[in-house]
Amino acid sequence: MGSRPSKDRRGPNAHAVLLDTEDSNGPLTMESIRYVLVSLYDYPSRGPGDCAIRVGERLNILSDEGEWFKVSSSATGNESYIPSNYTAKLYNRWQFVGLSKRKSEELLMLPHNQPGSFLIRESETFPGNYTLSVRKSGSQERASVKHYRISCIDNGWFYISPGLTFRTLSDMIAHYSVSDGLCCTLGEPCFIIGSNNVPVVNGAPPVAVKRPTINWKDVDSSMIFSQTKEGAEDSLVSEGLKEAINSYLYMTEKCEDCCQLWET
Repeated sequence: MGSRPSKDRRGPNAHAVLLDTEDSNGPLTMESIRYVLVSLYDYPSRGPGDCAIRVGERLNILSDEGEWFKVSSSATGNESYIPSNYTAKLYNRWQFVGLSKRKSEELLMLPHNQPGSFLIRESETFPGNYTLSVRKSGSQERASVKHYRISCIDNGWFYISPGLTFRTLSDMIAHYSVSDGLCCTLGEPCFIIGSNNVPVVNGAPPVAVKRPTINWKDVDSSMIFSQTKEGAEDSLVSEGLKEAINSYLYMTEKCEDCCQLWET
């Protein structure tokens, strides 16, 4: 669902500070906090009803291969390889890292969300600032998403309206959950399929798999098209790369079939 991300998309800022963690004695880096991984695309896109992973699902990382993750869906249990930039990180149930404006609207427009469903993401227009995105209407026909720029002043406090500042993003969310000032009062955080909006439980980090740079002269077709899993861990070609090549060839064959039908 949706177009693919561009190659020059900026990744999450590893040095960003998580300012809204409760009960902390000081700022914590994003790297030190556990997060939920969320799918931003249907994948692989081989046609209707043939996707292992759906947009908006919570994912469990089984292995980390850098540009690829092997994941399982918390909603369906399906396993698949997926490009790492087809996902976003979610902290504290509502703070996203690696989420664009367009994708925030797509997530908030999913059926489980209601008026007041919200999320906070990094601002694309004003680097270093945040944006609060809020679903305005419940009916699918009239639903829309309103975006509010969150600014930060010199003392580190946040505001949407200059006359009302907050020490943390959590304080801001708590205020607008019971008070006017936005298009509607804030309700539940954006619903993530398979999570039931339960905060992630700390656990062991995923296994990182480091593979050497591929010399394509050493690769033959059996490494790419073999269906057996035997020796996969020692193969020069990762399962994620094999999946990408096979998906590309599948779509290419479909396009050629369409062209032949059109010509006849």
